[in-house]
Amino acid sequence: MNPDEARSAIARALARIAPEADLGGLDPRADLRESLDLDSMDFLNFVVGLHAETGIEVPESDYPELATFAGCIAYLTAGARPGA
Repeated sequence: MNPDEARSAIARALARIAPEADLGGLDPRADLRESLDLDSMDFLNFVVGLHAETGIEVPESDYPELATFAGCIAYLTAGARPGA
């Protein structure tokens, strides 16, 4: 997955849980939970949405890597394989 594909997948997953969020104005290094006022269930739904968008399973131990938009892009483009 390239960075543009990752950005699109992340934006679609976030739009499902925070449709009112201004993702264009989001600092890529800001904590998503704080910036978008996501609770733990919202974040879990975001991770599930990323899986639906990409086929990439994210183990709970990797959730901290998805804390920021930039972190999500790095994680998704790091060569993870769908269903891994």
